[in-house]
Amino acid sequence: MEQPAGGATPADAAGDAVEVLDRPLPEGVRRRVVALVSDAFGGLTVTELPAQLRQYARFTPTRRAKFAGNAMAAALEGDPAFRRRIGERLKEAQPELAAALVAGSPPAAADPVDVAAAAYVLRPAGWVKLVAAAGEEAERAGAERADEEVRLELERLREELARARTQTKTDTERLRAELDAARKEADSLQRKLRSAANEVKRGEAALRRGKAESDALRAEAAAQVSAAESETRRLRTRLSEAEASVEAGRRAAREGRSVEDMRLRLLLDTVLEAAGGLRRELALPPSSMRPADSVDAVEPGRMSPKDIAARALSETDPALLDQLLALPQAHLIVDGYNVTKTGYPQMPLEKQRLRLLGGLSVLAAQTGAEMTCVFDGAELAAPVLLAPPRGVRVLFSKPGVTADEVIRQLARAEPPGRPVVVVSTDREVADGVAKAGARPVASVLLLKRLSRV
Repeated sequence: MEQPAGGATPADAAGDAVEVLDRPLPEGVRRRVVALVSDAFGGLTVTELPAQLRQYARFTPTRRAKFAGNAMAAALEGDPAFRRRIGERLKEAQPELAAALVAGSPPAAADPVDVAAAAYVLRPAGWVKLVAAAGEEAERAGAERADEEVRLELERLREELARARTQTKTDTERLRAELDAARKEADSLQRKLRSAANEVKRGEAALRRGKAESDALRAEAAAQVSAAESETRRLRTRLSEAEASVEAGRRAAREGRSVEDMRLRLLLDTVLEAAGGLRRELALPPSSMRPADSVDAVEPGRMSPKDIAARALSETDPALLDQLLALPQAHLIVDGYNVTKTGYPQMPLEKQRLRLLGGLSVLAAQTGAEMTCVFDGAELAAPVLLAPPRGVRVLFSKPGVTADEVIRQLARAEPPGRPVVVVSTDREVADGVAKAGARPVASVLLLKRLSRV
């Protein structure tokens, strides 16, 4: 960040000496000036701050110096009133240094950078020379530091060169020792190579002997294969003769079986004629019963669930349910949670199931009707450990299938004409089972009936 060049403004003519800084502030002086302004910044009220600096009023001095350095430097240069306020805070913080600068005799032992920064803020007579002197001092100090760094670097390089020479000497000696060892190892390998060559020659001689033996074995194997092929041809001939003999035996067996079949047919005809004669002798009439007559269903003219619906009973009268369950082979299907959440929703689900199933068990014993209770099992985290009560079938829907769909499947599975009663307040369930021929009733009807158990 560059510091604006110093110079007189119209406001300076009233109180500050008109002196011009002909070069940018040295970097060390600029940082020290920003630090002074940042420290004195917190002692001013918001109204005493320039407009562009008020947004940094709540910052800590460190953050203020980091984020508002350029803005503070510009305000210090362009706003004489702000610069005088900062100077007053500096006089309060460092009275001895400020008094010495105003008197024109800065302390000889003071840091030139501190002197230049204070002079830039207070603007006493000759402040430009103090700032320039601080810059020259900083440059000299930088040059001295650079010379010292070069000297230290040169010493470091000399030390590294000495270490490199020592290391090179050590490596050379080590490599010579390794070369001697390698030469000895090469001599040993040559001796081993000559020994291996001799072994190879002996191996080749053994290989030639093995090849001769292999040729002899091949010839013997070829003779054995030829003999085996001759034996195979002879066995195939004998096999063909055996197959022909077996086929002749099969033909003879088929002919003999045909004679036996003819005898069985003759015997069967004799038995049938004897049975017909026995029927005529006993004058037995033809059978009037058919398998369809054994199916239990409502015959024309008898009572059905729809006939009971036409009677003068209220839809919530428990007597209506008694009449429906009194029909032959009646089947009661119960939408479990629909009934329990209508009758006792405050109870836990487990206790709801146990209470409903206990009442249905008693009702089944009283009426003798088939009863099925369906609960929604899609949201269960684990299988329910429940022993179904006597006379009641308990079902839970599978994941992805609702209890309503299971109830509709049960209604559709029943044969036409069988009395099926479905207990559910759900209108969609009632309409679906009605299409399948079942009789829907409200949950409150079953609850009233169970209250009498």
